[in-house]
Amino acid sequence: MQPSYYLRRPSLPNEPSQIAQFEAIWATIEASPTPIDLTALVDSPRWQFLAYLAEHKPVLFHGSGNPNLATLVPRQASDIVEFGNQLAVYAASDGIWPIFYAILERGQAEVSLLNACFRSLNDDGSFADPHYFFSIDDQAHQRQPWRVGTIYILPQAGFVAKPRSYKRGMMLQIMEWASVHEVAPIAKLTVEPHDFPFLDQVRSHNLATLIERANANPDGFPWLE
Repeated sequence: MQPSYYLRRPSLPNEPSQIAQFEAIWATIEASPTPIDLTALVDSPRWQFLAYLAEHKPVLFHGSGNPNLATLVPRQASDIVEFGNQLAVYAASDGIWPIFYAILERGQAEVSLLNACFRSLNDDGSFADPHYFFSIDDQAHQRQPWRVGTIYILPQAGFVAKPRSYKRGMMLQIMEWASVHEVAPIAKLTVEPHDFPFLDQVRSHNLATLIERANANPDGFPWLE
């Protein structure tokens, strides 16, 4: 049982007509010799389409405020964990998590963000539904720094998944992947704040308090107390 502050992914659509629509859009992606803009093809809430692809297709997702990226190039990340501190292209094997990055405006003022997306491993070897945590610093939260963004759909080939970790009695898979090579998207999709199903559940934190708690207990994510 996950703590209540972790958000569970809403149920995925299972109506045959909607699944058929998603499959038709996927067929369009596969048939296109060049990257395709899916914005006119995918109805809101667009997270449902992305989550469907995440479950059934060999793709990953990268959220950005730049709608005109022809190629994603490796950039040096900053993280205390080795996997997240590489010169790499980062992507997610989840359809909701990257929307947070796509719609969060961080250009004009520095924003402290604390977030996670993971699945726990069941006893039978299957994965539980994804769980999430989203928080931005107090000042940013007051501004509500949301924007229109872009999700880039990437081929999974060439990426490496973050290694599983054992925490709080559970084996966890963080839904983060990295590639040390340039990556060309196969499609892109415009997303707006209302496409993010947890927009009203994004928490706020005091940065100084967060740093103090993290220093005192490095394994205490998300340091709520």
